[in-house]
Order: sequence, then C-alpha cells, then structure tokens
Amino acid sequence: MSSNACHSMRKRITIKIFICLALGASVAACGPGKRIAYLSQNNISADLSLPSDRDISAPDTMSLVHKDTLMVHDLDGREVIIMNAIKDENGEMVAHDVIDAAVVTARFRNVAERHGKVDLQFNITVPPSMQDSKWQLRFYPDLFVMEDSLRLEPVIITGEDYRKAQLKGYQQYNKFIASIIQDSTRFINIRQLEIYLQRNIPQLWAFKSDSTEVSDEYFHSIFGVTEQEAIEHYTDKFARRINKWRKSRAPQMYNKYVKVPIVTEGIRLDTVMRAQNGNFIYCYTQTINTRPKLKTADVVLSGEIFESSQKIYTVPRTEPLRFYISSLAAFVDNTERYMTKVIERRVEANTACYIDFNQGSSEMDESLGNNLSEMGRIKDNLRDLVRNEKFDLDSITITAFASPEGTHSFNERLCQRRAESASRYFSSFIREVRDSLRADEGFHIDLLSGREKTSERKPSQIRFISHSGGENWAMLETLLRDDEELSEEQKLSCLDILSGIEDHDMREWELSRTDSYRHLRESLYPRLRVVKFDFFLHRKGMVKDTVHTTVLDENYMAGVQAIRDRDYETAITILRPYNDYNAAVAFVAMDYNASAMAILEGLPSTAQIEYLKAIIHSRRGEIQQAVQCFLNAAGMDHSYYNRGNLDPEIRELIRTYNLDRRDEEEFEYSY
Repeated sequence: MSSNACHSMRKRITIKIFICLALGASVAACGPGKRIAYLSQNNISADLSLPSDRDISAPDTMSLVHKDTLMVHDLDGREVIIMNAIKDENGEMVAHDVIDAAVVTARFRNVAERHGKVDLQFNITVPPSMQDSKWQLRFYPDLFVMEDSLRLEPVIITGEDYRKAQLKGYQQYNKFIASIIQDSTRFINIRQLEIYLQRNIPQLWAFKSDSTEVSDEYFHSIFGVTEQEAIEHYTDKFARRINKWRKSRAPQMYNKYVKVPIVTEGIRLDTVMRAQNGNFIYCYTQTINTRPKLKTADVVLSGEIFESSQKIYTVPRTEPLRFYISSLAAFVDNTERYMTKVIERRVEANTACYIDFNQGSSEMDESLGNNLSEMGRIKDNLRDLVRNEKFDLDSITITAFASPEGTHSFNERLCQRRAESASRYFSSFIREVRDSLRADEGFHIDLLSGREKTSERKPSQIRFISHSGGENWAMLETLLRDDEELSEEQKLSCLDILSGIEDHDMREWELSRTDSYRHLRESLYPRLRVVKFDFFLHRKGMVKDTVHTTVLDENYMAGVQAIRDRDYETAITILRPYNDYNAAVAFVAMDYNASAMAILEGLPSTAQIEYLKAIIHSRRGEIQQAVQCFLNAAGMDHSYYNRGNLDPEIRELIRTYNLDRRDEEEFEYSY
C-alpha cells in the first residue's frame, strides 16, 4: 500500500474516532434527560412493600427456643406428638426448615398492638432506573390513621457525585470563612508604630521591655494621646472595613456555595449510594400509639428526585399498604359488675359565708361589703335544697362567730343575736321559695273561703337552730400561720400570746400592744366574722336509717373502659385491687406476665384464658406449654386458629409447628 493510501486511511480512521467520541459525549450529555423522560413515560416509582415474615422483628419479650418435637395432650388427655414438619408428596410428615419467600406481594398485613403501641414495618425499594450518582432521592412516607394524616420522617438517598458536590460547597464556604480575620490586632501596623515610638517617644518605647502596668490615664498625661488613639492611628482602616464587609456577607455566601445543605435532623435515613447493581432496599419501622376504635393504618409513599438544587422528577404516589391492628383489648369482659352499697337515710352538708355587720349590730344588711354576693350564694344553696327531688331539708343550724375586739361576754351575746338574725332572714327566704313552688304546681285560693285548694300534702316545716360560736380564735391561729405580710418573729409573738393566755379579754389586750395589731384588725379580724350553715336532710320516702342496695361498680367499669381505650396503665391502676380476669387482660397487655399468670391459673379454664396463657408461655420461651395452651384454646373454640395469626407470639408457634389446622380432618390428623 502506498504511503498516500496509508495516510488517507489513518485520516479516515481518525475522523471516525472523533465522530464516535463526539457522539458518545452527546449521548452521555443527554443521558440523564433521557432517563428522566423514561421515568416519566413509564410512571416509574419506588416500591412500597411488606417485609417477609422472617424479616419482621419479634417482640422483645419473645425468646422462642425451637424444638423439633413437642409432646402435648389433646382435650381428652391423650398424648400427642407435634413435629416441626410438613407433609411430603406421599402424605407423610417430614421434618423441615421453613424458608420464607423473599418477596411479599400482599398490600395488607395483620399487626399486633403491644404496650399501647404498634410497630408498622415496610420496605422502600428503589429500582436501578432511579439510581444515579448525580441525583438525590427524597422519599416521604405518609401515615393515615382514622381521620388524621402524618408525614413521617423522610428517607434521603444521595448519589456519590451529588454528595461530593455538597461537600465541595461546604469546603468553598469554609474557605471563605477562613479568609475573615477574627483577630483585630492584625490590622495594626505594629512595626511602624514601634519605629515611631522609638524615634519620637523613647520613654514610651522603654515600656516594651518593662512589665509595669500603665493605665490609659497615665499614658495620656505623659504623651498627650491615649493608647486607643495611638492604635487607631496605625490601624489599616481600609482593610478592617473590607473584613467587616466580608463578615456581613457570610449568610449570602453560605447560600451561594451550599445550595443543598446536608440535613442531619428529622430524617430517618441519609445514605450515600454507590454503584448499585440492583434494587436499593430500606426497611422502615414506625411505632404509633393506639387509640380507641383504631383498627387500620395506611402508609403511602411519594418522593422527588433532585439534581443539584433543582427538582427534576416527582415520584408518583404508591398504592397504600394497609395494616390491620389487633389488640388484646378484644379479650376484655364487658359484663357489668355490681357492688353492695349502704345508703344512709340522713345526709349532712355544710358551708360558710362571710357576712359583714355594723359594729355592735346584728341586723342583716345586703349593702355592706360583699354581703350581697355571699348571701346570694347561700340563697342559691337553699333554693337547690328545697327543690331537690331526692332529699327533704329537715333543719338548718346557723352558727355565728365574732372577731376578738370587745369583751368576751358581749361577743358571745352578739354572736347569738347575729345567728338568730340570719335564721329569720333565710327562713323568710325559704317561705318565698316554697310559695313560688306551690304556685307553679297549681296551688290557688278559694275566693269564697279564702282557703288554699290543693290535693298535695303540705311540706314539712324546716327548723332553724341558732348558735353562738363566740370569738373565732381557732381561725385566727390558722390565718396567722399562713399570713405572708408578717415576719416570722411577729407571727411567733402573736402565736405565743394565743397559746399562753387563757383569758380571752387579756389575750386580746396583749395582742393590741404588739406592732402587728393594726394588720390583725384591718386584714385578719374581718375574716373571723363568719357564719356557718349546717344542713340536715333525709332521703325522700326512706323510713329505715340504712338500706343495703346493689349498684353498678362505676370504678370497675371505668377500668374496663380504659382497656377498651387501650389505656392499660390506667386500667391496671383501677383493676389491680379486683385481681380478676380483666385485671389479667390489662397485665398481659402491659407485659406484666407474672401478675397475669397468677390470676389466670386460679380461674376456670376457658378458650380466652388458655389463649392468654399461651401468649405468656410463648413470651417466656416455654414452648411446650405455649403450644399446649394454644391447642386447648383452639380445641374449645376453633376461631382461635384465625386469631393466632394476629398475635406474633402465637403466629411463630403456628408457623414453626404447623398448628394452623382449621378443618376437622386436619385437626384430628395432627393427633
């Protein structure tokens, strides 16, 4: 071949190589765009799926020690051998190891509530077509519980090149921050300042090697200039202004360099994805608190893909995963519980009010102080008692108390008059209330005879009993101890007088000599003039002094309701003293297994009780007893074969020992 021909061939080959490289670069350049178009056209999304049973974490309380062969008994007492086995093609039972499928296609799962909480476990699977080194994938699980929705912590999957770009932005920003001078002395031209001082002010220059402390005032008195003024003269003000300007631009430069910050809080996962050859799978677990009537919870996944700071793709929302929530609250016994209650015929009630009287007077005056409000409150009480449909008001004892000023004998008589005055006042009020009630009930006056015409029996007369409480020394002592204005010394002085002097008049005279007396007269004494009311009633229609009756135990039923509401701690607090079946249910729900078993073992065997015992044995790792109790429960009630798949403690037993035999033929074959 001639040299020209060879040269021509090499030229053509070179051109082809350049064309191929150019085309390759072009395809690479539009590769991400084509991939996004592919994702959009095919509506590609991450997959939201359920983990296999083998991948689901068992409750912390379970510690199953599997045995290949168990010896249990049927309901007739016959020995039965249970093997970790399956039927082979010939119908024989052979031992086996269970291998769970790696992929679960179901969109729902039964999950068990424990301790008032539920663990929702699901997988987020990212296909290879959504994985790129330059991308960041952000996935947002949404939880729907009854009428509420909650966005769970997002999952962030970051490509290696994307993370490098993030870190590069931080490096650039840190480089900018490092360029900001923090030490203000670096702006001072120290060398020029020293030369100036050495040439012109040698006395000052001498201080360079002298450790003597010199105040700014002394410095100014010698050299006619302050230290600060000297420093300012030899400071590079332009450089300082530039540095200040750079410092003010720090937030702006952060936004410039760090376009996508690396978030570390409020994220379930932030991982860097490298060279994925297949699916990227993240196992997500979310714990939620249960609530009354909670039966299902749904999870939906959405997301976004970012390149740099730009969103380039919106990940379509997935079909929801549904979790059916089973609860031990279903085992509660709703039967109403009753208790014997002793009802007394007579009932007492009391109250007090602060009524002001003019000095030395016993007349009731609504215009004094706060009398209108206090007397109105007593009237409301009396009105309610007179109208009460369950009780009749028999009598009212009114006791009036006085403050200590004045003689003891006078105060005793004054209290008696005030109690009698209050009795007359409120007796008149009760007559008005009764007249109003009688008119409302159809009482009327016969115009000819002037007599009341009614078939109703007249209400019994209410007796008012008046007592003098005398000087209220007991309350004064209480008020003194609680007073916040007097000093401790003043309080002790007054209390010593109260306890050391028996004569009431002498006691008051000694108090009047203290420096606390003015405060006593103005602040404490008015609160001693109290009028106490004691109401005595009886139940209408009741003749015996006491009656024993059966009433609903509302406290117990509140504990039952707490179980239904999944508030197990409250249920245990209420039901613990009853030590019965429902208390055991609450104990099992809160994992108090020893307390629950102590109750259940003392109760007659039922399907519910045997099933709860199976759960407890399973938690303890007592496998043979757990299987025995489960078979007992299922033998009494075949529905427990279905229930067993809802509780993880029993589901593991069913799967390991092939206990899920629901038809009668299979059930008998197992024996």
